Amino acid sequence: MPTASCIWKSFQTSGKKHLILTGDRGSGKTTLFSALFPCPMPGLTSWAVPKQGVYLKDNFSSKTAQIGRFNPDSTGAENRMLPVLDAFSQTGVSFLRACADVSSDWITIDEIGYLESICPEYQNALSELMACKHLLMVVRKQKLPFLDSLLARQDVFVLDLDQPYGNAGCILMASGQGRRFGENKLLTDLAGKPLIQWALDASAGLFAHRLVVTVHKEIEQLCLSQDIPVLLHPFPDRNDMIRLGMGEISSFIDRCAFLPSDQPMILPETIASLLLCAKNLPDFIWRPCSSDTVGSPVIFPSCFFEELKNLPPKKGGNVIVSRYPNLVRTLPVSYSEELKDIDTKEELLAVSQYLEQQSSNRRWRFDDCGAFAP
Repeated sequence: MPTASCIWKSFQTSGKKHLILTGDRGSGKTTLFSALFPCPMPGLTSWAVPKQGVYLKDNFSSKTAQIGRFNPDSTGAENRMLPVLDAFSQTGVSFLRACADVSSDWITIDEIGYLESICPEYQNALSELMACKHLLMVVRKQKLPFLDSLLARQDVFVLDLDQPYGNAGCILMASGQGRRFGENKLLTDLAGKPLIQWALDASAGLFAHRLVVTVHKEIEQLCLSQDIPVLLHPFPDRNDMIRLGMGEISSFIDRCAFLPSDQPMILPETIASLLLCAKNLPDFIWRPCSSDTVGSPVIFPSCFFEELKNLPPKKGGNVIVSRYPNLVRTLPVSYSEELKDIDTKEELLAVSQYLEQQSSNRRWRFDDCGAFAP
């Protein structure tokens, strides 16, 4: 599950107005809701009492109303509550209109589901509230026209906890010859593990499909020992690496990240934030930045897959980035050091010393998968 800070960074970068959490039962919606707003906020809270009814509370006034009653004749597991339409059209609507008058910019609603979907007056009042406030809403995962319309709004940032990062792929680029370094730098030790392991750890668990593309048999063996998909190839140029990698995974994904294997300080949270942005604004190319400096990974939507497979000789994805500057969006990193890559032994030593210093100062720490995190 993405962290609250990761979600807020992605949401703010996206420029969207409202935030919706959705997912199946047990996906962690309530836990994440509480993490995003740990203090009680103006808004509405609903809850069910088994075999009795559903209740709605105005958090500001603490007034409550029964908006659903148990239907003992229902034969299905879903929708065993019948809406109390008068409570929705009168009390529920008055609750929403009262939220528009509070001083807070943010209103929370936990949750919206089947009952709300059959009361037009309540839906209209919610739409009016969304026009004047920022809303954090938990929306039940159920195929209903009203719920679908909420998720499809252009001003809404949706976090589906069942698949928060979508069907994204990642190609880890590990085909460099290390000429400036003098040897295969990706196997050189950095803080107790090979340099490439940092990128492997930072990208773990975030992608539907991940592939390491390399010319080095040693890298192939390291990946196979960890059950990480790897493609060994004999070609010298970057366009070959991208073409081969895309040929392996492009038919299974709807966007692809390209992550250099020599960028050890990129944070998993940064990659996760980029993926959340790319899922919610899927027509853009996404990359991290620090002030005016841009870096990797770069995430391309599927509309660029054919161009990626047909790059000019010796060229990489920056050809496409330069060709479509108006389609590039950036996400600020937490620390500028995240964008640093390693080309020389002097740079490796400097990064090693930096990590040791920052770790001792407790600015950074090792997370559960061995990557550095703030």
